[in-house]
Amino acid sequence: MNDKVVVVTGGARRVGRAIALLLAKRGARIVINYNKSETEANQLIDIINNKNGETSIAVKADITNPLEVKKMVDTILGHFKTIDILINNAGIYYETPVWEISEKDWDLFMNVNLKGPFLCSQVVGRIMSEKRSGKIINITDSIEISDNTVKSIPYIVSKAGLTMLTKALARVFSPTIHVNAIAPGPVLLPENFSENEKKKAIESRYLRRIGTPHDIANTVIFLIESDYITGEVIHVDGGT
Repeated sequence: MNDKVVVVTGGARRVGRAIALLLAKRGARIVINYNKSETEANQLIDIINNKNGETSIAVKADITNPLEVKKMVDTILGHFKTIDILINNAGIYYETPVWEISEKDWDLFMNVNLKGPFLCSQVVGRIMSEKRSGKIINITDSIEISDNTVKSIPYIVSKAGLTMLTKALARVFSPTIHVNAIAPGPVLLPENFSENEKKKAIESRYLRRIGTPHDIANTVIFLIESDYITGEVIHVDGGT
């Protein structure tokens, strides 16, 4: 992993931040993509570069816009000359009761959680195909139909789509590019979760606890270091 160029979309906060920090610790050169979290992105890059030297950068781009994705990739190539690993981590979640789902809600979830990873994979995948190596890891979700998940139907549908996109791209990009996904369970719960909702999330896991972003970052490391896995979805969810 030493000196590998890794792009982490939505990498400034939460799970993306943990992934970026662990990969940087392993010697990777990190690109933090952000859209609105500029302050957090720059603070994270300062932390990484203070430890590793000027090895990493932050690049602003709305991943739902193909022109901005291309501009982001051009910026990365201008700085690092290549891209070795893409972590499609950027995503959104909020509750959308079925009778209140608007077209705007639906399009936003599909654009950020599904279209964005496709656009990034399409552009970066071409670069990886030309050099005949690369790894793409999508952060999806350990989806199960429950009282909680049906409160956000556009979210679970978009993440289910990302799982199928992972399998399709693994086939299309084979044999030179590995494409896999990680499906987290309750790792970082929504900030507006009630104590009762937190309790239900914990009790629904075999391991009876909430996971951590580090659990997801460790699985990213595993997939990067594995050379005989593609088209798979690894559930990191404490058991269901």
